Amino acid sequence: MNARSEFYKARIASRSDEQGSIRVWDPVVRLFHWTVVAGCAINLIIEEGNKVHRAVGYVVAAAVAMRVLWGFVGAGHARFTDFVPTPAALVGYLRRLFSRTEPRYIGHNPAGSVMILALLGSLIAVSITGWMMGLDRFFGNEAIEELHETFAMTIVVLAGIHVAAAIFESIRHRENLIKAMFTGRKRKPTGTDVDHATDSH
Repeated sequence: MNARSEFYKARIASRSDEQGSIRVWDPVVRLFHWTVVAGCAINLIIEEGNKVHRAVGYVVAAAVAMRVLWGFVGAGHARFTDFVPTPAALVGYLRRLFSRTEPRYIGHNPAGSVMILALLGSLIAVSITGWMMGLDRFFGNEAIEELHETFAMTIVVLAGIHVAAAIFESIRHRENLIKAMFTGRKRKPTGTDVDHATDSH
């Protein structure tokens, strides 16, 4: 009886948590995120030129293409129009961040939005240079190889900053952002929270 009672208590608690949250990240956004995380981690280990490295690179490139398209045709927080900030909005957010008065954003905050754009640009660049390295015209071209490596290392640095910022914001606003990218759900907006999405969740 105790086990059954605990099971029902857990179900009620789970439903209560879900009632206090909203869907923020749709399946396409989450699939893109974790595909890129896994793909980049694998290709850091596997040597360039390896068949697996190339195959993983093409999977990541496809995920990036899907995400860019989804930024135009998706809904809510997936759309570029929802999170790409103006320079004034970015500067204003950074000022409030440094004074520790920044609001909680339901989607990407302005600084996080710039990071996403930088990562997308670097992923596109590393995908293009990786593809070029497999062409007869550019095979063995040191300039292309160096560009590819530079963009790959840029992604590593940006990803490190991104993870650190996610941990900082999770602590700052008492919300597990890494878990949110698995479940797709975040705490409902209250007070000064900013929610730019136009969908109804």
